Amino acid sequence: MSDLFSRRAFLSRSGQATAVAAGAMTSPGRVAGQAEGKKKIRIAQLGVGHAHAAGKMQAYRQSGAFEVVGVCEPDESLRRKASAAGVYKDLRWVTREELLNLPGLQAVAVETRVRDSLDHAEACVDAGLHIHLDKPAGSSLPKFRKILRAAADRERVVQMGYMYRYNPGIVFLREALQKGWLGEVFEVHTVMSKVVDAGGRKILAEYPGGVMFELGCHIIDLVVGVLGAPRKVSAFPRHSSELADGLVDNMLAVLEYPRALATVKSSAQEVEGFARRHLVVCGSEGTLQVQPLDSPAVRLALSKPRGKFRRGYQDVRFPRYSRYVDDAADFARIIRGEKESDFSIEHDEAVQRVVLEACGLPVDR
Repeated sequence: MSDLFSRRAFLSRSGQATAVAAGAMTSPGRVAGQAEGKKKIRIAQLGVGHAHAAGKMQAYRQSGAFEVVGVCEPDESLRRKASAAGVYKDLRWVTREELLNLPGLQAVAVETRVRDSLDHAEACVDAGLHIHLDKPAGSSLPKFRKILRAAADRERVVQMGYMYRYNPGIVFLREALQKGWLGEVFEVHTVMSKVVDAGGRKILAEYPGGVMFELGCHIIDLVVGVLGAPRKVSAFPRHSSELADGLVDNMLAVLEYPRALATVKSSAQEVEGFARRHLVVCGSEGTLQVQPLDSPAVRLALSKPRGKFRRGYQDVRFPRYSRYVDDAADFARIIRGEKESDFSIEHDEAVQRVVLEACGLPVDR
């Protein structure tokens, strides 16, 4: 696999992400779009079929940076169900054509079912709009690559919906890596699992990538952030449940690097799986473990004192964290021209390639 992503560039930009998480502003550079002042950004949501759709809508509606001006859902049953939910109360429901032509529209959150997301994302980018594209980026790497390049040509941002990017434990990890506290990383291992009920399994089974495609993609994004694009990905898919639903529900991927190995594990059967979701990064000068990922706490081991941290193991705690809030805030800053994105198109492309390879899926169609 070619090296699509520079780890050094990622760590350089991680300082920006750390500053954002702390509430600081970064210096503007060449960015997607021009500075547009502090007026609210007009955003719409295209689709409600994604598992994160309601959470994203809540984040945008509660943010002082956005004005939600419309929502579209072509599927009548999904639209009817979402309309009854409080988070969609009093919003204007429109067709896709109407949405793309809403006056003053600047951005769209693409929250459709994954199988439809790239078609809708492409239409939004072609209309000159910034997009938040929820994960994973469909199943066609060439089409996703085309969308990224088209957005870049139009100076529009594609923000991917990987939900741990702005997690304070992960931001702390990026800061530790940037400062060299962990030395040379030689091992990363991570787990992303939960119990998926029979109905959820049926939905996941629509995708040949199984649980790695749906859940494992989140932590693949983190691994690529730490180590860059791997030289080789080996997939070990299994169906372990007694349910004969065809879902590949117990998956492992091994990512090989010149001087490091990474393992990514994802299961749809782990009891209390949320509590064991974790990312462990081992380097020549220290080890950092984030667990659980959804309510982050860090266990840090250092070979010598670093900053305010002592030699040996210690715990690092963070304030209560809500998903999607910091993602929305950063999206607004990028659109306004206040900062560059902390995640390059090369990074997003590399992540999608690894997601497909970790699922045992082709990357050339």
